[in-house]
Amino acid sequence: MDLLGERWTMLIVRELCLGPKRFKDLLDVLPAIGPNRLTSRLRSLEAAGVVRRGTLPPPAGVAVYELTERGEGLRGPLIELGRWGLGLPPSAEVDPATTRADLIALSVSTLAPPEKLVGLKEIYELHVGTETFHVEIAEGRMWTKSGPAPVRPDLAVTCRLRTFLAVVFGRTRAIDAVESGDLTVTVGAGELAERAFDLLSGSDLGYPVYLGV
Repeated sequence: MDLLGERWTMLIVRELCLGPKRFKDLLDVLPAIGPNRLTSRLRSLEAAGVVRRGTLPPPAGVAVYELTERGEGLRGPLIELGRWGLGLPPSAEVDPATTRADLIALSVSTLAPPEKLVGLKEIYELHVGTETFHVEIAEGRMWTKSGPAPVRPDLAVTCRLRTFLAVVFGRTRAIDAVESGDLTVTVGAGELAERAFDLLSGSDLGYPVYLGV
């Protein structure tokens, strides 16, 4: 707790679970932290071997921060905390306006039964409200990452946060959302959207009651 209990530290790790980030990227998603405190927290995490500085491959070639192997060890506990948070009661001090689809996907993407991932190598790109993120499936694992897919995705969809939550948490089927026009498939087919959201299902967790949407 001496290392991880400082304010903002676990939120920085959470963001890096979604992939490498530039200093500016971290400031954008954590605007209240301020550059000085962000610098201090990153230095502490680097010194502890949780975070390292790297460079994205060409053509980007920009400096980023990313989790080390030791830092990756925090992914499981963080995801469990995220799932716990989905069950908070309506009286809890949670602002639905700050709910992010990429973090929901990060929490539920590890719930897919391993047997459903065997032999799959696919990328899904999701545009939810103002967010863009992608989900990669390879070698029996599913990963949620920030930003657009690095290559042409097998599936790309656009929807509102309300629709995303309704499909992920089992209030409606993806194919029904496609037919109603609430979910637009821009790459791939509706049947693939149905499979993608089946793999992204968090229905066993129950609907996030604090959202009210």
